[in-house]
Amino acid sequence: MTIDLRRAARWHRPLMIFVSVMAVLAAVCAVGILLDSRVLVGAPIWLKPFKFAVSFVLYGATLAWMLTLLPRRSRAAEWAATVVVAMAVVEMVVIVAQVIRGQTSHFNGTSPLNGALFSVMGAAIMVLFLAHLLIGIVLLIRRIPDRAAATAVGWGLGLSLLGMLAAIPMVLPMQEPGIDGISGAHSVGVVDGGAGLPVVGWSTTGGDLRIGHFVGLHALQALPILAILLSRFATRLDERTRVRLLVVAGAAYGVLTVLLTWQALRGQPLLRPDGLTLVAVAALVVATVTAAGLVLARRSRPELALAA
Repeated sequence: MTIDLRRAARWHRPLMIFVSVMAVLAAVCAVGILLDSRVLVGAPIWLKPFKFAVSFVLYGATLAWMLTLLPRRSRAAEWAATVVVAMAVVEMVVIVAQVIRGQTSHFNGTSPLNGALFSVMGAAIMVLFLAHLLIGIVLLIRRIPDRAAATAVGWGLGLSLLGMLAAIPMVLPMQEPGIDGISGAHSVGVVDGGAGLPVVGWSTTGGDLRIGHFVGLHALQALPILAILLSRFATRLDERTRVRLLVVAGAAYGVLTVLLTWQALRGQPLLRPDGLTLVAVAALVVATVTAAGLVLARRSRPELALAA
């Protein structure tokens, strides 16, 4: 399982063009952060499109690479990837347009136009979710020859869908902050725009639903990276053992995503968990280490028998 960046330009063309455009947009937004003094919801006004652009660079490049792992081309997967590009473009156009207008893009129903733009974004995200799901189904059906790669890709795609679903509570009625025209929020227990962690802006005074959303989405990169590291630096492990370790890691990653969302829904800042959250984290760590240890022990038994 490798990544040949020299051939990246030959990966799914619409995705790679989109990745290039997002990289340029991220640079433009970085300049905007430095030169534009406007602040929106407690953060530099160009910070949101910057974060989204960087995220889409990672997302688009990873999807394009995953398509190259298929034993043969799939029109359905490539078509779905093109739909992903189209929906992502819609979302970014709305986000940048609202920045130019000096308006928030999310949860904004303060005017008919703002409400319509937010609805367009919501519809685009739903279509993107379905297209992403279709890509995942195709990759599972077509069976990537490398079992470790197939496991990492399958878990990565599935957990990134979980990360998308983790954003749903942001728009539920319980998240309405009581501000006229605002229909949701990232934070729980506090108003959006308060004290937050550097760059990401996650609340340091209340819960923040963006954390579980972020962690879940980036399983798309985390699990394949782990598979590559195992194949490169754990060469003594057979394929079956590496697959089992990836299953353990994927399950733990999924539980972590749910745990972070649960913590946020209870109004707790990431860095100030209560005793119950700490117990849950400790249980997850113990369960993960135990499961990984059992996998490695099971692998070592035949070698011990031969040595005897």
